[in-house]
Amino acid sequence: KSDNLMPPKHQYFPPVHREGSVWVIASAIIAAAFWWLGLGFLAFLVGMFAAFCAYFFRDPRRIVPEGDGILVAPADGRIDDISHVSPPSELAMGDDDMLRISIFLSVLDVHINRAPVDGVVQKIAYARGSFRNAASAEASTVNERNMMAIATDDDEVIGVVQIAGLIARRILCWSGEGDRLEAGERFGMIRFGSRTDVYVPLSYAPQVALGQRTIGGETIIARKGVEALKVRQNHGQNSL
Repeated sequence: KSDNLMPPKHQYFPPVHREGSVWVIASAIIAAAFWWLGLGFLAFLVGMFAAFCAYFFRDPRRIVPEGDGILVAPADGRIDDISHVSPPSELAMGDDDMLRISIFLSVLDVHINRAPVDGVVQKIAYARGSFRNAASAEASTVNERNMMAIATDDDEVIGVVQIAGLIARRILCWSGEGDRLEAGERFGMIRFGSRTDVYVPLSYAPQVALGQRTIGGETIIARKGVEALKVRQNHGQNSL
């Protein structure tokens, strides 16, 4: 299913998300003012920043796969960790280990976060913390983060955690408790580099490998009741 009805041209020139429009417009106005004042070098620098903001806040169209028992990537990025750990205590999902799949987003990735499954937002919790490198595993527990528990139609609870990084300083979540989300639907974003973790029951098996690139809302990262894509070794005591 398609997440929207954007025209084909947006496949190559995706629109800027509304959260970034003010950055792009303000930067463009300042660049124009510098140019009018004869400050060409400053106009060039600010113009380049405006172009970067337009690129960073891009919001491309995505085709969301359909099927039972699948989990889609909540973000674009690189699979950075696959392990069995307890979910965040703030989400009240119990103390038993779950499958955690972590995605690291660089400043060049699309930073829109998308729901990994259909379901209802059961709980949202925010934890203040540090701003360490989001590529490190400890970022999942010590960095500033926004946590969401989604109750699926199969009476399972999936956890999604937005984690700030070394450069990121603002986590945005547009959904609230009680909201209904469809798989692939936008629910938030993190500005300028970050990490997104997903916690799912152990009845799901990962369908991605460490280092693999994901496309938010399109890549299937886990399936229920099937074997893992491959055995992963030498990546930490708790890693698969």
